[in-house]
Amino acid sequence: MTDTTAKAHALYEARRTRTAIPPFTDAEPGLGMDDGYAVQQELVQLLLADGDRAVGHKVGLTAAPMQKALGIDTPDYGPVLASTAYRDGDAVPLDAFVAPKVEAEIVFVLGDRLEGPGVTVTQARAAIAGAVAGMEIIDSRIADWRIKLADTVADLASNGAMATSSRIVPLDDGPNGWDPRLVGMVLTRNGELVDTGAGAAALGDPVAVVAWLANTLGEHGVALEPGHLILTGALHAALPMNPGDVFRAEFDRLGPVTVRIA
Repeated sequence: MTDTTAKAHALYEARRTRTAIPPFTDAEPGLGMDDGYAVQQELVQLLLADGDRAVGHKVGLTAAPMQKALGIDTPDYGPVLASTAYRDGDAVPLDAFVAPKVEAEIVFVLGDRLEGPGVTVTQARAAIAGAVAGMEIIDSRIADWRIKLADTVADLASNGAMATSSRIVPLDDGPNGWDPRLVGMVLTRNGELVDTGAGAAALGDPVAVVAWLANTLGEHGVALEPGHLILTGALHAALPMNPGDVFRAEFDRLGPVTVRIA
């Protein structure tokens, strides 16, 4: 499976059948980030041809420990598809995934078009309409999560689905606005505390994630559009999902979001 198209079709079938495939980097250890994005681009075209549509982007590998584990110093990104968007409290079917895990994240909603390169954190903040509480379900169509960088990038940055709360909180809410870096998060599973986090876990500042994404996409002539959702990265270690689990992430300022595993 040495060409980009074959890899994209293999991932497409893995998504369709919920069957994991071996890592591409097992056979081709030299594959890098650019190779992964080439596969991702072809995979996205296959999914859009099925009638799906992109509603935003996820940014992954924004936490320093994850970057260190993969031997990199930069995040990665992938599209968020309409077919994978859930609302607060929805039941999410476990059999829609291969090996899913849950991550609580701050999700921004864009109010203005943002096109890089050259976008600053200040400009990114001005373009954001507000934030919502979010949970990303990450998933790997690569067997046993044996991923290297090219594998996860090709696989839509290991995106599976997302759930978001409905209340959008503007960043200027209150007398002096608020700082997403300082937003605390408490995560429970079936009512039991399982982890905590803070906004600064995402690249030091979730707004900086938006600026990074705008600049990275801008190098390829792609802009972030009004209404796009931007998932800014996990605030804690990902947790496996089991049937019957109820995950609830409670954020300062943003409120809660709940996902039920069916």
